[in-house]
Amino acid sequence: METAITKAKALIEALSFIRKFKNKIVVIKLGGSLMETDHSQRQLLNDVVFMAAVGMHPILVHGGGKSISNAMTKAGIEPQFIQGRRYSDQRTIAIAEHVLVNQINKSIVESINELGGNAMSLHSLSSCVLFAEQICLKDESGRQIDIGLVGNITEVNAQLLIALCKAGTIPVISPIAINRSGGKLNVNADTAAGKVAAAVQADKLVMMSDTHGIFRDINDPESHITRLNRSEVEELIKDKTISGGMLPKVDSCLKALEGGVGHAHIIDGSFMHSLLLEIYTTKGIGTLITD
Repeated sequence: METAITKAKALIEALSFIRKFKNKIVVIKLGGSLMETDHSQRQLLNDVVFMAAVGMHPILVHGGGKSISNAMTKAGIEPQFIQGRRYSDQRTIAIAEHVLVNQINKSIVESINELGGNAMSLHSLSSCVLFAEQICLKDESGRQIDIGLVGNITEVNAQLLIALCKAGTIPVISPIAINRSGGKLNVNADTAAGKVAAAVQADKLVMMSDTHGIFRDINDPESHITRLNRSEVEELIKDKTISGGMLPKVDSCLKALEGGVGHAHIIDGSFMHSLLLEIYTTKGIGTLITD
C-alpha cells in the first residue's frame, strides 16, 4: 500500500507540470554513452514517447561521434580532430552520413514508433532542416586552418518542425547540414540542438550528457550545481571549472537562451527516467541554466 501511495503522490506532483508544459516544445540532444547501447537509448525514448502522450512536443537532435570514428577506422581512415572538430573530407562525410542517417537516425525513429509514438526522420538524404556555411578555424597566430567540410548552422527550417509538432509527430534530426550549393557539411550536434531550440522558440533545451550536470569539482559528487544563471556560467568557464567536453554543451545552452529559449538543462541520460525527473518534478536531477 505504501508503494502505491508513493506512486500516486508522484503522479499528482507530475500533474501540475504536465499542465504547465502542455503544447510546449522541448528540444532534446541525444549523445554520449546513451547512443552506445540499445537498452539505455530505448529507455530514454520511452520517456520521450510519454512526454508526447501527455501533450508536450519533443524534438530530438542526435549525435554519433564514436560510431562515426569506429566506422572510419574499419574503412582504414584515421579520424583527425582539430580544435575539437572532426576533419571532414568527402569520404568522411559519406561515412558520417551513412552512420548518422541509415543507422542511428533510423534506429531512433523505429524505436519511437515501436513504443507507440509517431516519429519522422529529418536528415540530409531526404527532408533536411539544417542549413550551414563552411568554416575555417584559426591557430594561435591567427592563420586559417582548413578542417574540410565542416560548417556552422545559418538557418533552421523552423516552420516545418513546428508544423510536425502540431501534427503530433516527433522530429528526429541528424547533424549533417546542406550549404547554399547543395553540398553536405558536418556540424556539431550540440550546436545544432541549440540552434534548433532557438529557431522554434522552445520552452526547454535538454542536453543529455554522461554526467548529472555541472560540478564545481568533477571528482566530488557533493559539488553538483543544480541551478546557474548566465553570469555564473561565464565565471565557471573563466576559471576552467567548465571545460573539455562540457564546453560545447554549455555554449549551446547559452546561445539557445540568447535566442529566446526559456530554460536549458544538462542531465545524465544513462540515469533511469532522468528526463522525466528533470521536467516533471520539483527537484530535478541535473543542472538548470537560466538567463
